[in-house]
Amino acid sequence: MNKLGLIGFPLKHSFSQKYFSEKFEKENIEGYEYHLYELPSISELPKLLKEEEGLLGLNVTIPYKEQVIPFLDKLDPETAGKIGAVNVIKVEEDGTLTGYNSDYFGFANSLKRFVSKDVKKALVLGTGGAAKAVKAVLESMTIEFVSVSRTRREGVIAYENLTEEVMASTHLIVNTTPLGTFPDVENAPDIPYHYLTASHYCYDLVYNPSETAFMKKAAAFGAHIKNGMEMLQGQAEAAWSIWQMQD
Repeated sequence: MNKLGLIGFPLKHSFSQKYFSEKFEKENIEGYEYHLYELPSISELPKLLKEEEGLLGLNVTIPYKEQVIPFLDKLDPETAGKIGAVNVIKVEEDGTLTGYNSDYFGFANSLKRFVSKDVKKALVLGTGGAAKAVKAVLESMTIEFVSVSRTRREGVIAYENLTEEVMASTHLIVNTTPLGTFPDVENAPDIPYHYLTASHYCYDLVYNPSETAFMKKAAAFGAHIKNGMEMLQGQAEAAWSIWQMQD
């Protein structure tokens, strides 16, 4: 049996397992299984690879998108190599591991269908592995961006620095943090929502719930909103294509 799976910690819920299980059934794809591999430490990855027979590839989620890199033999230069984060691992025929980033494709295709072409500036909430893929997409679309985190440092501003002027000049806001993910559905990034208008586009990478607190707060002031489901579906299909590639 060919095995695929997801590594992360904790794995409270899994879009990927449900998505691929349904895909295999719907498309009559035989000989594949998709499993959840909850690893308390990324150092347990070599043991998993050694003991799990038939493993062809893995998805990688929080908190290992960056931590996993030292365990890989190479990175795809067009995605993971540029971004510095991995969400797809392909186990090659010789047993070596190649890291890819399918978040890039999922977010790029989804964002292009969502935002107006007039959008030229963005705020990226969060600085983790998902944020790196988002920023790479924004660069490819020539959209300027500023990273926002809880503490200010070089190249990153704090939430308290989001003034009326900053919000008025920035019409795309992307939440890459897990805030608001089920079951903590009341949480939301601490931005000044009252400065949002109908000219703002607020994209939340969170997909569960389908309308997050971030999205609800933004919509209350007329902003356009979108969750991360379309991105997830896109990155999942890109991951499947990667696993099916011949060496």
